Amino acid sequence: MAALFGSKKETKKTAPSEATEEVSANTTATPRVRVDAREDIARVLSHPRITEKATLGIDRGVYVFDVVRDANKKQIKEAVQDMYNVTPTKVRIVTVPKKNVRNPRTGIYGSKGGGKKAYVYLKKGDTISIM
Repeated sequence: MAALFGSKKETKKTAPSEATEEVSANTTATPRVRVDAREDIARVLSHPRITEKATLGIDRGVYVFDVVRDANKKQIKEAVQDMYNVTPTKVRIVTVPKKNVRNPRTGIYGSKGGGKKAYVYLKKGDTISIM
């Protein structure tokens, strides 16, 4: 018997036959499928990055997006295909570092959060309407 406020817990020992029945029941079940897979793809792209450098690349078929930190190239490619109905030829990812800044009015130091951005390359005739 365990103590009332003790850290030790009683463990229930199961017979080997019961344990194998549980495993076999789990393996015959259908595999887990994300219910909100489309929602996950939509959350990958935060928003288009509209800067002077990014707008110069649009003429060459390069679009820049801010993406979530845990996104990879495959997810970004799927998100662009799903949202804009174009197929990227190439995706490049750049991690934007955090920067320490000083507030000129109060003198208090803080930080600008970094992030991640993706350069999405499209075929010559494909375009994305960002504005």
